[in-house]
Amino acid sequence: MSKMFTITLLLIILQLGANAQVVPNLKLSTLEGSSFQTQQFNEISGKPVVLSFWATWCIPCLNELTAINDNLDDWKKESKFEFYAISEDDSRTAARVPALVNGKGWNFNVLLDKNQDLKRELNLMNIPYTIVIKDGKIIYRQAGYVAGNENELYKIIKENQ
Repeated sequence: MSKMFTITLLLIILQLGANAQVVPNLKLSTLEGSSFQTQQFNEISGKPVVLSFWATWCIPCLNELTAINDNLDDWKKESKFEFYAISEDDSRTAARVPALVNGKGWNFNVLLDKNQDLKRELNLMNIPYTIVIKDGKIIYRQAGYVAGNENELYKIIKENQ
């Protein structure tokens, strides 16, 4: 009986950790090679921060980021928010990221999570995966991408500015 209680308690604790409501403080890299502390996401107040997790080899990710980029200028005229695309490419494929970003003409911040530390800490199982943070708390999560999901994302942004 005691063993069953311990296992149940452990599962509950793991589940609570998986549903963390804040972004942990980790170090990522910019495309230029500078360090970026993820704590900065939690410190932006008064406006939403969107994190889109992606990789160069992920076709749905590329489709989502292209759709967002196509709308980004109009969205920024109407709403105040920050947008970051976080590449989950590892050391073998990360060298492709700058060329792809430039080739696509993406006009947003891109960060590199080469060891997938942030992805692991947030318990993300797949990409694309989008998170919206407001005043340091995760308020929205979306796994996967289907054409039109960017409209739902923008709705969340507008409701939380």
